[in-house]
Amino acid sequence: MLNETINCSPAIWQPMLQQQVFRGLLDSFSYPGRITPCADHETSACLAILIALVDGETTLADPQQLLSSALWDRLETRPCVSEKAAFILLDGAQAPDINPCIGTLDAPEKGATLLLRVSSLRSDLTGNHSLHLSGPGIESTTSIRVDGLHPAWITARKEWVSAFPLGVDLLLCDQHHFVAIPRTTQITMGGAA
Repeated sequence: MLNETINCSPAIWQPMLQQQVFRGLLDSFSYPGRITPCADHETSACLAILIALVDGETTLADPQQLLSSALWDRLETRPCVSEKAAFILLDGAQAPDINPCIGTLDAPEKGATLLLRVSSLRSDLTGNHSLHLSGPGIESTTSIRVDGLHPAWITARKEWVSAFPLGVDLLLCDQHHFVAIPRTTQITMGGAA
């Protein structure tokens, strides 16, 4: 469960800190691949993002039961199945076994946002865990190292965004940082960009 591996700062429940997390999300989606520090270093980035984004009007799926019942109570969001949820919380180390909503031609904005917990996000590109990104908001290409992300996520995402403007947006979160990868971003894995 998410609450067993993180400390949740009482400050994260305050509107001012939630606004700072939200501002970080806006910047992160404007510059895909940029590793953004979470505004609250005492709360996991994944939980801080959920606190900033969800409310009683949004839907959240937690198919791997990463959230405790106490956190569900605090978030005050509506639980939902993955196929219909606006937000889906998942462990990025496990292969995807969901079919998220990708929106419709009339409402492509209804595509889900997937929050994937990973071990670490770094600009150090040693090893084969690097993602090379290109597309809107990226000057030419940018690369990040992502530890703890099952490669099947990249394959599944490619299929989910193949009928653009339909698709899903990804938020990769380690303990203290996050990276936004909107559906407009192209991804290649490992090797040279």
